[in-house]
Amino acid sequence: MELRGVGRRYGVGGPWALRGVDLVLPSHRLIRVEGTNGTGKSTLLRLLAGIDSPTEGRVTGRPGRTAYVPERFPVALPFTAAGYLTHLGRIHGLRGARAAARADEWLERFGAARHARTALSELSKGTSQKVAVAQALLAGPELLVLDEAWTGLDSAARAQLDLAVAERVAAGGTVVFVDHDPLRLAGAADDVYALAGNTLVRGTGVNSPAGHGPRVRIVAVGPPGAAPPDQLPGGPTYERGPGDGSVQLTVAAAHSDALLRALLAARPPWHIHEVSLEPATTGRAARS
Repeated sequence: MELRGVGRRYGVGGPWALRGVDLVLPSHRLIRVEGTNGTGKSTLLRLLAGIDSPTEGRVTGRPGRTAYVPERFPVALPFTAAGYLTHLGRIHGLRGARAAARADEWLERFGAARHARTALSELSKGTSQKVAVAQALLAGPELLVLDEAWTGLDSAARAQLDLAVAERVAAGGTVVFVDHDPLRLAGAADDVYALAGNTLVRGTGVNSPAGHGPRVRIVAVGPPGAAPPDQLPGGPTYERGPGDGSVQLTVAAAHSDALLRALLAARPPWHIHEVSLEPATTGRAARS
């Protein structure tokens, strides 16, 4: 997906919210957008998701399955939590039984299964946010756009969203997110962009590949002489072990679970010998 010279006015003839934005969104990519309040972060995300259209420039190559979690989820809808998710699943192409099953699966995963039959208008803010996140994930989007999606979630649900993001990227998707916490998915973002002066520039935040987030070391052994599989989640670096056939892979912590699953699911499988956490602030590995 590409944005070329994209701009968006606040209103007809009004000031620019964004102008002259050029951005390429490749697959297998996690992208963070930063900026102070009022710089146009939400406007950019709405353009990416197709919610708004640019008033200048062009957007090309938007994936067929695009999902969006807004900053504020509309709860005044005549559905229960499960009914809403099933309805959205059908819109995204899932058949009835499959849509209902995926709705139940994501409610369970985010700890909201007991609210499946509760009307959206009666849900707490936190549970409403779980439904908002679930609706974006249930059909496996190729482009996932998250605007402060972690806000209001409890710690367990935030961890599940972190994992779901890693899974989407590992599956070949593109995830673009904004979050008020500068350490959200620390070290995991492949690219960081910042909005300033109504345009987009490449950023240097803590989530850039050279940032300070924790990284995980995985020592694995595969078939003799084999290199690790291609397109592993998180784009890990790796080096050969000292003559024992092992390979040491290093990846951002947010991608470590997905990387482990990919190694174990490879054919033939790789055997995991050791997993250790390497906080970038110390550079020392701690046994996990």
